Amino acid sequence: MARQIGKTVRSPCWKTEAELAGCRENEGLIAGVDEAGRGPWAGPVVAAAVIFRDGVRLDGLDDSKKLKVARREELYEQIFESAIVGVSIISVDEIDRINILQATMAAMRNAIEQLAAPGATVLVDGNRCPKLTQKAVPVVNGDALCPSIAAASIVAKVTRDRLMRELGKDFPQYGWCDNKGYGTSAHSKAIAAFGVTPHHRRSFAPIRAALERKTTIVAPVS
Repeated sequence: MARQIGKTVRSPCWKTEAELAGCRENEGLIAGVDEAGRGPWAGPVVAAAVIFRDGVRLDGLDDSKKLKVARREELYEQIFESAIVGVSIISVDEIDRINILQATMAAMRNAIEQLAAPGATVLVDGNRCPKLTQKAVPVVNGDALCPSIAAASIVAKVTRDRLMRELGKDFPQYGWCDNKGYGTSAHSKAIAAFGVTPHHRRSFAPIRAALERKTTIVAPVS
């Protein structure tokens, strides 16, 4: 079962991380895993897995959503300098083919496999884990409890935000540079006005409904 430490969300703590992994601090490899982009109407889902090298203790790690953009970008660079990192990006076509839950699990599994550390204990943010051959523990609010999961959340979010900004350059009317593909009021109005793009998730109910009302497929801005 997923575990949550008390009712108060704490800052990520190395000792807590080790306890959740079932080991002592500084003992054994621990991989933190998180995803970004499960809920948006458009764009890929991204997962990251992070193992910090022996003795590395990076300060300032936290749930990526709590951090300002500049701080996330700074920590992103520091994480790649001080940890082993795996990143997986699952496309909109694959999301629509297998559904968002399975796409998220696949992204996590792919990111973990990139670490090439079969002996590591995997801590996964949330209440379920992908199917793995190694020990895996789901941790509710893991990005606020475990530094490795917090680091994975930062890598996943920065990676996806950068991708959405790039996609937003071709489709500026949808505001992806700001809303990152989430179902905001402005995004909804843009779909009603301009139609659906190749980057929208057709398996999501609001996009299916938009296609039923208006079948226009929008091309990138030239």
